[in-house]
Amino acid sequence: MFNFQHILSVTLTLFAVIDILGSIPIIIQIRQREGEIKAELATVVAGCLMVTFLFVGQSLLGLLGVDNQSFALAGAVVIFLIGLEMILGIELFKSDMSGSTGSIVPLAFPLIVGAGTMTTLLSLRAAYSVPNILVGILLNLVFVYVVLRTSPWLERKLGKGGEDILRRVFGVILLAIAIKLFKTNF
Repeated sequence: MFNFQHILSVTLTLFAVIDILGSIPIIIQIRQREGEIKAELATVVAGCLMVTFLFVGQSLLGLLGVDNQSFALAGAVVIFLIGLEMILGIELFKSDMSGSTGSIVPLAFPLIVGAGTMTTLLSLRAAYSVPNILVGILLNLVFVYVVLRTSPWLERKLGKGGEDILRRVFGVILLAIAIKLFKTNF
């Protein structure tokens, strides 16, 4: 049932797609805007989204008449806008100061669990058994939680200059990822 090699493959694939380390500048930006990041809430919501999409994703997209390419293009638009925010220092995703939803949108969705993660889960489902995928999801969620929880410490260590540099560099990377998604799916 459990296969260590398959669990490792699933974990590394999801780790690369989620790219939580590359999201550190965005996480810091959200924390500054919202005041705090609810690491537990973001991790639980991301986990629920991944597990739900693992089981009903293909059916849900089919029910809505949305194909994988259209779904990936929608995710690319969101990634592109987040990249623009990072590079230009503008705020496109307005924060809701009354409800403090930054831990859910855009952090849990679409940053942690975006179109790339969801389409990857559909691909993994075709290649690996569900228990192995679930373990891979859980291992990634533990790492995501640690990064979210240590974001204040990471911000202090980076400093304002380091944060600005990282934000712009990863903004360009996000733009490149978005353009790649456009090219691949258009």
